[in-house]
Amino acid sequence: MHFNRVSTLAGLGLAMLGSALSKPLIFGYMQFSDKANLELDFSKYTHINLAFAIPKPDGSLAFDGNATLPQAVDKIHEKGAKAQISIGGFLGSANFSNIVKDQALRSTFTENIVNFLKTNKLDGVDVDWEFPGREGDPCNVVDKENDSANFLIFLTELRQRFTTEFGKDNMLITMAVRVQPFDGPDGPMSNVSAFAAQTDYAFLMAYDINGPWAAESGANAPLNFEVGKGAQFSANSSLDNWLLAGWPAEKLVLGVPFYGHGTQLENSTANATSMYQAQSTQAPLGDQEDAVSTDACTGKNASSGAWRWKHLRGQGLLDTATTAKEPWENHQFISYDDPDSLKAKAELANLKGLGGMMIWSIDMDTNDYELTDVIKDNLKVDQCGKGPTS
Repeated sequence: MHFNRVSTLAGLGLAMLGSALSKPLIFGYMQFSDKANLELDFSKYTHINLAFAIPKPDGSLAFDGNATLPQAVDKIHEKGAKAQISIGGFLGSANFSNIVKDQALRSTFTENIVNFLKTNKLDGVDVDWEFPGREGDPCNVVDKENDSANFLIFLTELRQRFTTEFGKDNMLITMAVRVQPFDGPDGPMSNVSAFAAQTDYAFLMAYDINGPWAAESGANAPLNFEVGKGAQFSANSSLDNWLLAGWPAEKLVLGVPFYGHGTQLENSTANATSMYQAQSTQAPLGDQEDAVSTDACTGKNASSGAWRWKHLRGQGLLDTATTAKEPWENHQFISYDDPDSLKAKAELANLKGLGGMMIWSIDMDTNDYELTDVIKDNLKVDQCGKGPTS
C-alpha cells in the first residue's frame, strides 16, 4: 500500500451562520496590487477584503494598489458585494505594537484609516495583526504584557471615531485571528467579549496549523486533530476556543485555505499509512507561482512550498477532484482542502451557528470557481448561534 503523497482533508465535521441576513456571508480575501485581476466574479462573495495596506512606524499606510483601487471598489460594488481594506498580514504586522501603545500614534493611525476609507469609498477595515502578544514574523515588535490590552483601546477608539464620522454601524470593523484567543500576560485570554463588542466579525484563520516549519508532516487545515499527532489545533477546536472565551457565534467566521503546503519527507516509506512523517524544514518548490525569495527579516533564501488549488488542478497533480496521483518519485507531501473537505467545513459552520466563512484567497480558485461554489452551495442561513459542539 502506497502512502498518498498529497493528502486531502475529506471526512471532516459540520456548520453555519448566526445572521439575520437573507444569504450566508462569504468573505473573500483578494491579494491586491495594481496588477490584480479585476475580472473575478465578485458576485459570488458578500464581502471582498483587499490585502494588504501596511502600517508604517509613523501610523501612515503603505499600499501597493492605489492606482487601480477605485476601479476595483466600483466593480465589487457593481456585483453587490462590500469592499474592505485589510491592514497588516503576516508580513505587515511589525509596527502594530508600537502604534497601539502610543496615544498620539493611535490617533494618527485611526485618522489615516478613516481618510483611506472615505477617499476610496470602502465599506470597512479588516485589522489583520499577526499576532497581539505573540511573535508572528520574527521582525515584529511584541509586548506580551500589554499588546492585547492596547489593541482593545485602539479598537474602542476606532469604533468611536467611525460612529462620529460615518454614523452608528455604518462602517465595518473586522479582524483576522489565530487558533487561540489573543494572548495576555499569562497566555490566551479566557474572555474576549470586550473585543467582540467593538467589532463586527472575527475571521478564524484555521489553516497553517501544520507545515514545512515543523519536524513532522501533517494537515494544513484539519477539521479535527489527532491526539498526540501534529499540532493540536483544528477548525473545530479553534472555533470552540473562541466561543468558550465569550466570542458570539454569529460574529465568528471560519477561514479556509484555497492552497496547500508542500513538504519534503525524509523517508516516506517509514510508515506508508500515516500522514505524520519526519520531514525537512526546508520547503520544496511549490507550484508555478512559487519561487525562491529572500526573507526581508531573516535574510534567508527559501521557497514557500505553496500549491494553489487552481495549480493543483492545472498542473496535473490530481487524478480526480480529490485523489492524488501516486506514488510520487520525489517523496513530497502536500496537504490541501478539496470540495469534500470544504463541504464538511460548511456543515461545521452551520452546526455551530457561525457568521459565515472566509477564504484565503479568491485568486487561488479555478476559473470556474470550483471551491467557492462548494461553499456557496453548502453554507446555510441560521438565525441563532449554537456555540461549542465538542
